[in-house]
Parts: sequence; C-alpha cells; structure tokens
Amino acid sequence: QVHLVESGGGLVQAGGSLRLSCAASGRTFARYAMGWFRQGPGKEREFVATISGLSSTTVYAASVKGRFTISRDDAENALYLQMNSLKPDDTAVYYCAVRNGYATSTSIGNYEYWGQGTQVTVSS
Repeated sequence: QVHLVESGGGLVQAGGSLRLSCAASGRTFARYAMGWFRQGPGKEREFVATISGLSSTTVYAASVKGRFTISRDDAENALYLQMNSLKPDDTAVYYCAVRNGYATSTSIGNYEYWGQGTQVTVSS
C-alpha cells in the first residue's frame, strides 16, 4: 500500500524559504510521476509542480515558476519542494501526490495517491 508523508511546513515571513519533503513507501517510485499540490484557505486544491518518472522532467504552475524547485531522490523514495521568495499568497496546505504513470500531469484527477498535507503559512 502506498503511503506518503509530508514534512517541512511551518510559519515563515514573506521573502523567506522553506523546503518541503515527502517520504514515500509501499512501492519503488522511480518510474512514477510525482507532484505537489496546494489548497489555500477558501480555495480549491491547485497544481504547484510535477516531476516525471525515469527522466525527471519538471512542470510548474505559472504562479511559482522561478521561485519553487521540485526534485526527487529515488534511492530514498523522497520528493522535495524548495520554495524561495515566499509570498502570503503561497499560504496553503501542501500535498504530495503520486500517479500510476511516468509522464507529468497537472491534473488532480490523474494522481491516485495523496499524503495528508503540511501547512505552510507566509506572513506579510
């Protein structure tokens, strides 16, 4: 059974940085695409970044491109999100997700497995 656990969230001032981690277990993840999504207060869950299996191709939401970096360590079954130049609008619960395919996807519905989320709060 696939199990995802996010960590690294917290409270940070605008302009600061955080690094989120996702520990994955239950299978070998190297061939599967993984992603980060977020849900802000009163908002729907939205795509943040994704990384493909096998080739590590990345795709970012326009709102985070140039500030966030997604990466993976397949030897450790881990996914990361380095977040720099954080803004109050980045405040959200951040979720790690895995899909049953190697290609990237920005669609929530294409991800079969989800973590419980980690809270990121950016103060102005």
